[in-house]
Amino acid sequence: MKSFFLFFSFLFGSLLSAAPTVTVSILPQKYFVEQIAKDYVNINVMVVPGANQHTYEPKPAQMKELAKSEAYFSIGDGFEKAWLPKFKSSNPKMLMVDTVKGIEKIAMAEHHHEDEKANSKGNVHHDHEEESLDPHVWLDPMLVKIQAKNIYEALIALYPTQTNEFTKNYEAFLVSIDALDATIQKTLSDIKSRKFIVFHPSYGYFAKRYNLEQIAIEVSGKEPKPSELATIIKEAKEENAKVIFVAPQFSQKSAVSIAKQINGKVVPIDPLAYAWSENLLSIAKTFQSELK
Repeated sequence: MKSFFLFFSFLFGSLLSAAPTVTVSILPQKYFVEQIAKDYVNINVMVVPGANQHTYEPKPAQMKELAKSEAYFSIGDGFEKAWLPKFKSSNPKMLMVDTVKGIEKIAMAEHHHEDEKANSKGNVHHDHEEESLDPHVWLDPMLVKIQAKNIYEALIALYPTQTNEFTKNYEAFLVSIDALDATIQKTLSDIKSRKFIVFHPSYGYFAKRYNLEQIAIEVSGKEPKPSELATIIKEAKEENAKVIFVAPQFSQKSAVSIAKQINGKVVPIDPLAYAWSENLLSIAKTFQSELK
């Protein structure tokens, strides 16, 4: 009988202490929420490791977690335009939090495709304006401070009893972001080649923050045509580029082809890794060693 009551007490206590669930779009956001809420919330991630957010389809288990989520932290990525209304309709009580509120986005870097040359002066058609903006705001530490503020304000609104703890964690996170930014600035200060070639143009904000310039192979899901590939190869040779950076979420076919033509190599870097701070510093160190 005693063991029965002990088991019942444990079960009842577990139910009472079960962490509330919130949902995020991508893994770096899980890291951001955890820096502020720690283990107070359970975090459901929609775009799982290795998945490509540009070809995203949610899994049943994710939708099950979404149905009990108290908040959804959006990032402004393209897949959300199609899926957020569906997510909201599946859980109408869920608080929708725009974590990129207050961030001024930049245009998506691109090598202009042949059918777009007439509009290559930087003009953007109004109906494509939103799609032409770069969503990869989590790759600039200073913009992450804005995202952290939006996350923090939503969390204390949802869980006011945790305000003191969340505030302490939030302020510590801001300090760590500043330290990371200073370290990256120092790491990249002496590299001679400020241009780098990437398959998918994920690093526009990173490049802008640290005075770099990305040359993109693929834009908006389009592989380059042979003539465009030749242009990129020519530019790479002119810049004496020897490295093509690729993300694991994308095909490496074009990158490998260009690398062979310039007698270079393909180097993986992941913009969607969970351990955001460590990953961003790792990317900076990779650039430091490869952009000589």
